[in-house]
Amino acid sequence: MMQFAWQSYKRYAMGKNELRPLTKDGYEGNMFGGLSGATVIDSLDTLYLMELKEEFQEAKAWVGESFHLNVSGEASLFEVNIRYIGGLLSAFYLTGEEVFRIKAIRLGEKLLPAFNTPTGIPKGVVSFKSGNWGWATAGSSSILAEFGSLHLEFLHLTELSGNQVFAEKVRNIRKVLRKIEKPFGLYPNFLSPVSGNWVQHHVSVGGLGDSFYEYLIKSWLMSGKTDMEAKNMYYEALEAIETYLLNVSPGGLTYIAEWRGGILDHKMGHLACFSGGMIALGAEDAKEEKRAHYRELAAQITKTCHESYARSDTKLGPEAFWFNSGREAVATQLSESYYILRPEVVESYMYLWRQTHNPIYREWGWEGGAGLGEILSDRSRFLWDPRRVQ
Repeated sequence: MMQFAWQSYKRYAMGKNELRPLTKDGYEGNMFGGLSGATVIDSLDTLYLMELKEEFQEAKAWVGESFHLNVSGEASLFEVNIRYIGGLLSAFYLTGEEVFRIKAIRLGEKLLPAFNTPTGIPKGVVSFKSGNWGWATAGSSSILAEFGSLHLEFLHLTELSGNQVFAEKVRNIRKVLRKIEKPFGLYPNFLSPVSGNWVQHHVSVGGLGDSFYEYLIKSWLMSGKTDMEAKNMYYEALEAIETYLLNVSPGGLTYIAEWRGGILDHKMGHLACFSGGMIALGAEDAKEEKRAHYRELAAQITKTCHESYARSDTKLGPEAFWFNSGREAVATQLSESYYILRPEVVESYMYLWRQTHNPIYREWGWEGGAGLGEILSDRSRFLWDPRRVQ
């Protein structure tokens, strides 16, 4: 599947940020400020780990020859960080190739103006031309999942550059979050970078909140289990999520609802399905009396997310699924009845497989891959034909 996807991207869109499979052409989009090659850079570590050596060399050559930073558009801090800087850092640590380290550091420097706010909480958009940060009004807000998903990469930028400013920026984010009062221990999704106050009390482990929690447990692990602040923040947040957001449906499905000022929306977004894997990953370092509980909770949430796939006609999960009016783990709104190649469910299968070696997770993963392959082979056969899988 990866080979077919890469070859098709190379044929129709090499160097562009995205491939549009129906029209078979490339697309740049508007979230990267003029940067190109998001797919190339986001694929580097996958190509390397899959030992697709020729394809990796193609990607590496493109980075060295064609990935230019002299751009002048407005870019999403979050997207540039996780896709470009994350991809470049991963490639450097896997290969030791200097081109990846140098590009990552230079790109990181272009993101620093986003942090020039009264609180140090970065804005979501930065202008590569002027260095200004966008939407700087008292009523605007920064998104938890965005400013909370910088820590891993920025610590490594400091490690690889010797420039402490990267680490200082993300440590200040932690400082602000530790200081501010949190409703019932929950982290709302929107924070004013001007006042340092929550803008509204919407809490979600799915979109707008998701990777903030993931970065906490991974910061603890990345530090060699010395970052006690990250560990404490993670388990405190998980306790609050269990207390106020966790529900079990009449049919026995465990899900994490969304919270709006004390009122629950009984739905779970596809993005929230990463939480099964996250909770499994963090179970080992929980208090001894909680470890088995977290492993079981991870399994139950992952089962629920699998049900959202199993109950659809295509065997692919919807963007969001609800638990209301007698319906469980199904999309009830047309606006949520679509699938955009999200990886969170399969990601949780991987973590649960590695922890338990229960073959069911491999079977579920194959179901998802087969369902995806069937859709792709019907709509854009040039990308992947599952009948050719050996």
